[in-house]
Amino acid sequence: MSDRDDFKRTIVYGENAVGHLRKNELPAYPRNYELWYSYAAGFNHALNKSINDIIRARGKITLGELEHLYEQFIAPTRIGERIDEVGGRLSAEINGVAGLLDKQMASTAVYSTSLGEARAALVGAEDRDRVEEIVGGLIEATHETERVNRNLETQLSESRRQITELQESLEAIRYESLVDDLTTLANRKHFDQTLDRLVRDAESGGPAFSLLFTDIDHFKKFNDTFGHQTGDQVLRLVALALKQNIKGQDIAFRYGGEEFAVLLPRTSQEQSVVVAEHIREAVFSKELVKRSTGENLGRITISIGVAEWRPGDGAAVMIERADTCLYAAKRGGRNQVRWSVEPPTGAGGVRVA
Repeated sequence: MSDRDDFKRTIVYGENAVGHLRKNELPAYPRNYELWYSYAAGFNHALNKSINDIIRARGKITLGELEHLYEQFIAPTRIGERIDEVGGRLSAEINGVAGLLDKQMASTAVYSTSLGEARAALVGAEDRDRVEEIVGGLIEATHETERVNRNLETQLSESRRQITELQESLEAIRYESLVDDLTTLANRKHFDQTLDRLVRDAESGGPAFSLLFTDIDHFKKFNDTFGHQTGDQVLRLVALALKQNIKGQDIAFRYGGEEFAVLLPRTSQEQSVVVAEHIREAVFSKELVKRSTGENLGRITISIGVAEWRPGDGAAVMIERADTCLYAAKRGGRNQVRWSVEPPTGAGGVRVA
């Protein structure tokens, strides 16, 4: 996407954010603006739902409610704090297990010493009473070791349960950090990480791969006409079409706003164009119905750009080529797939088919 396109899209989000601040008579603190900007952009479905519920109930939202929503949905350190908290608990639990093992080793050492002393004493024992005394001491030491072992087993079992729960919590946080809440597709962070990995693998002699960039045609107009909730329904519809038309190691992402991406490992450009056409046709085949009224809103179309990795391509080059093809599809009339082809020998730039 060009800088000009970014400017047009983001300035609308910014103007909407200021409009919400005015309408609700809220101070234009940076965090308040950030929250309303996120609301206008529609990136955070849970945030939008919470705000819509409050406005639907009372018509306005208070500063206190806004601060609560910011802490719940926007605060940039939220996931980091949760990771720190769970990680700290996990570290403490592991340290506790280490302490238990140290205790067990000390108990075993004591028991071993007792056995050694008893053996030496038995060698020199001259009467029955002394032998019984030594054996009685051994029995007592054995019972104490058994008690310590039982306690250790119980404590280790509980620690194992706690560690399993903490590991599951960390996995849930990791999942949350890589998934878009509205569409349940992988998010931009996941896209960046996966693309970098595929490029590194390809540069090291691994298989080539392809990238699809797709954008919903006339989405802003649709969103402004029918509202954010219906806009969210459109985003979910496109996300479903992506999910249903990829397979294996393919991964679909919400790149941002109304833009999506698909990474196709071990897939040639020719094969990727076929996948892209299937996705485009799947979206076009669906008629959108407004849930609240049953009104038929017609069909949604998408434009798609396709780029295959070439030797020497970095992540930025791949994105640029796919983006160039996407906007060629837009300029060509939308609802179509375009892909990059090799330029003539000696020619620069990217030709688009």
